[in-house]
Amino acid sequence: MLSEHKLAAQAPFPAPALGEPYLLTPGPLTTSYAVKQAMLRDWGSWDGDFRAMTSEMRQRLLAMLGDGNGEFDCVPMQGSGSFAVEAMLGSFVPRDGKALVLVNGAYGQRIVQTLGYLGRDHVAIDKGDYMPPRGDEVAAALDADPAITHVILVHCETSSGILNPVAEISETVYAKGRKFLVDSMSAFGAIPLEVGDVRYEAMVSSANKCIEGVPGFGFIIARKSELEAAKGRSHSLSLDVHAQWAHMNKTGQWRYTPPTHVVAAFLEALRQHEVEGGVAGRGARYTRNRDVMVSGMRELGFETLLKDRWLSPIIVTFFNPAHPDFSFDRFYELMKEKGFIIYPGKLTVVDSFRVGCIGRMDEHVMRKVVEAAGQSLREMGVDTAAPPAAAIAERAKLAA
Repeated sequence: MLSEHKLAAQAPFPAPALGEPYLLTPGPLTTSYAVKQAMLRDWGSWDGDFRAMTSEMRQRLLAMLGDGNGEFDCVPMQGSGSFAVEAMLGSFVPRDGKALVLVNGAYGQRIVQTLGYLGRDHVAIDKGDYMPPRGDEVAAALDADPAITHVILVHCETSSGILNPVAEISETVYAKGRKFLVDSMSAFGAIPLEVGDVRYEAMVSSANKCIEGVPGFGFIIARKSELEAAKGRSHSLSLDVHAQWAHMNKTGQWRYTPPTHVVAAFLEALRQHEVEGGVAGRGARYTRNRDVMVSGMRELGFETLLKDRWLSPIIVTFFNPAHPDFSFDRFYELMKEKGFIIYPGKLTVVDSFRVGCIGRMDEHVMRKVVEAAGQSLREMGVDTAAPPAAAIAERAKLAA
């Protein structure tokens, strides 16, 4: 059973002011009008006001780590989330180190690909499209290969929507005397990652995910001792986390032209995040979004790829109906006509699609999503959303 969340009754969020569709994706996502408005003013990247904005942003992000954040610092990095992930890998995995990557989706695979480009030695435990990595198999891999220095995990793998067991993996990694790096791109800000509960050397996330800002930069939060050790290690001038950190702490400025409007929008998003109740409040809304949407979709006959214990409140994968008149492309267009942009699936074994739960949306919107899905099925002549038997057989492989 999905969890029950008793939230105080709140007025529905206003619909997007410009009439654009809701983005039911793992980012970019639907943002508030106030976040959009924050981008209407120009800022000088060298000006004291903008430097103060950058400082406030960094401190607000560090505050999400809970007790012990004095050991960490926050380094924003221009570019998409993948830029920030590459910056983290190139700066914190030594050139003579070796990484163990835990893969169960496209973003773990991208980490493997990135390490290849960087020339960093690496191995992977590949669990396929969605199976979660577990502590015992990580322990066995570390025992078998003493050369491994770092373990890397995607916190929420949005290929499937699985929330990976980050605390379990962290405990195993440090019990074996190794270091842990976390790609929390699609989880940070809604899923707790406090350093008192989960140990890691560095994590990375992005402006356009659970904080509900817009695309343009990511950020690396790392132990100061690891930042100091990263001096001269990076493969890249632009993606050198130590150099960005040292310059920012010395001058208050970014080394190269920052996305000023995006930072202004993100700062507004951070303030809204705090008003909502921080990580706990944001996570509760997303979880309620998921529960309402999944319950409604199941009533229509749709089946989720993952069993309830593995469902994240970020994005959910559904199997395509087996009905011969169902076409995802047509379903997508019908949903878009009704004001909702969904996401195609990334599974290699069965056909699927994904529905995001994050962004400036609430349970009222999610009920409309379910209504739109039901109407779209009727317009396609699909009288049942039941998946093929092969899909259910695939799901049965996932441990309870």
